[in-house]
Amino acid sequence: MDKPAPTTEDQVETELSVRLLGSGGPWVDAHRFGPSTLIRFGDERLLFDTGRGVGIRMVQAGEEPGDLDTVFITHHHLDHISDLADVMITSWLRGRRREMTIYGPPGTKAIVDALLNLVYAKDIEWRSVGEPTWGGWQPVRAVDVEPGVVVANDRWTVSCDYVVHGHKLGFRKEFVKNWKCLGYRFEDAGGRAIVVSGDTIDCGGIRRLAKDADVLVQCCFANRGECEGNPHLDRVAEFTLADTRQAATIAQECNVRHLVVTHIRPKSRERMAEMRREIRQVFRRKLTVGRDMALVRL
Repeated sequence: MDKPAPTTEDQVETELSVRLLGSGGPWVDAHRFGPSTLIRFGDERLLFDTGRGVGIRMVQAGEEPGDLDTVFITHHHLDHISDLADVMITSWLRGRRREMTIYGPPGTKAIVDALLNLVYAKDIEWRSVGEPTWGGWQPVRAVDVEPGVVVANDRWTVSCDYVVHGHKLGFRKEFVKNWKCLGYRFEDAGGRAIVVSGDTIDCGGIRRLAKDADVLVQCCFANRGECEGNPHLDRVAEFTLADTRQAATIAQECNVRHLVVTHIRPKSRERMAEMRREIRQVFRRKLTVGRDMALVRL
């Protein structure tokens, strides 16, 4: 007996894309907002980090903040969580009617609790009680996570691993013990994988996550050429944020199909061209030198 013809649903994969909402860092830059990456899987939106201006960039991208209910935080530096409260509250004001869940390293729950119950408690109550058109406050739940599977359903899985971001800069042991930084890997049921590095140098965690990924969104603060002869930038590249050589090597040796570099230090047009050339010396597959609003479709 002949097999039935495949349905349209069988033939067409769910739309999957990744967009850099913000490609900068802690500095104020009119062209590069704070770090934030949006994965779009069909009608679902997954947001990774909530840097400065994320809500503005979502609207500029044609995305509705009210559709957002799943957020992943890589670590607790200002530039990655500065607009966390804005995401929680603005998504509600824009129509969110579901619970929002925020996943992040240990300490995320305490930060979210403080924002909701202390910093913005009056604002939330005022709008919830005094302006009933908003439909009453829609809850936010925070979950502290450790390496392994973070969320899994029949459509996609997000897992995480620890990455190295300044851990050997000479901090107190107590600080290092509590300084947990994460990278994330999104993988759909068909095996397509997108990795968001967070802030990291080349390390075991990012390599485990990046293995055979379709897209690696990798922090790449400085060019190798900028670091040579500059003690400050060289130290950043050694301990804190990957430079071009590290980003390219991670992608090449982990068999990444498409490297997207982000968290880029302000630089001239000539330095931007140099960044591409330096990466191309090591990595020859698809490359996107990130800018705000850059979109990659899988």
